[in-house]
Amino acid sequence: MTDYRPARRRALLTALGLSASLLLGGCASTGGAALSATTVAPYRQTLALQGSIGINYLRDGKRESLTGTFQWQQTPAATDVTLVSPTGQTVAVLHVTPAQASLQQSGQPLRTAADLDSLTTQTLGWSLPVAGLRDWLQGYATDAQGQRFSASPARNTVVTRDGWKVEYMTWQDEQATVPQPKRIELTRLGAGEVEELAIRIAIRPSVEE
Repeated sequence: MTDYRPARRRALLTALGLSASLLLGGCASTGGAALSATTVAPYRQTLALQGSIGINYLRDGKRESLTGTFQWQQTPAATDVTLVSPTGQTVAVLHVTPAQASLQQSGQPLRTAADLDSLTTQTLGWSLPVAGLRDWLQGYATDAQGQRFSASPARNTVVTRDGWKVEYMTWQDEQATVPQPKRIELTRLGAGEVEELAIRIAIRPSVEE
C-alpha cells in the first residue's frame, strides 16, 4: 500500500510557504503606501521668501523686544537677510557664507566676522541663527541626537543639536500633501550673552528661484 502522507506534507509546506510569501509581499506593499503618505518636500538649496519677525530677549536683566519684516535669499553658497523696521527703515543687511559673515547697518561701517552669532549679538543685541534657519524655514532640523527631523502638523516640535526649541505653530495649507511652514516659534535659554531669546516668524508663501 502506497503512503501518500509525505507528498501531502510537501504540498502543505509548499502552500504555507506561498501564503507566507504573499503575506510578506502584502506587508511590504503596505509599508510603501505608508511611506508615500508621509512624503516631505525636497530640501531647496535655493530659496527666496519674506515675512514678519518678532524678537524678545533678556540681556543683563533687561528685557527688550522688537518687530519688523524680513527678506530672505538663500543659495548653495550664501544667505542674505534684510531686516526692516515697522516704519520701513532697513535695520540690518546680513550676508553669510561658510567662511564669513558680514552685517551692514544704516550709517554704520560694514562689520565682518567668522561667527555670525557673536556678530549679531554685539551689534543687534540678539543672535539670529541663520545657519539653522536655512533648514527650519523649510520644516527641517537636526535634533539633539543628531538625527534629521522633518516637521509636519502631527510632528511639530523639535529641540535642535545646538539648543534651539523649534515649534511649527501653523502651516500654509494643512490639507496639502506636503504642507509648508507658516508660523514658527524659536526659543533658547542661555544663548551666549543673551539670557533668554524668543523669535517668532510668520512666513509668506515662498518663491523658488
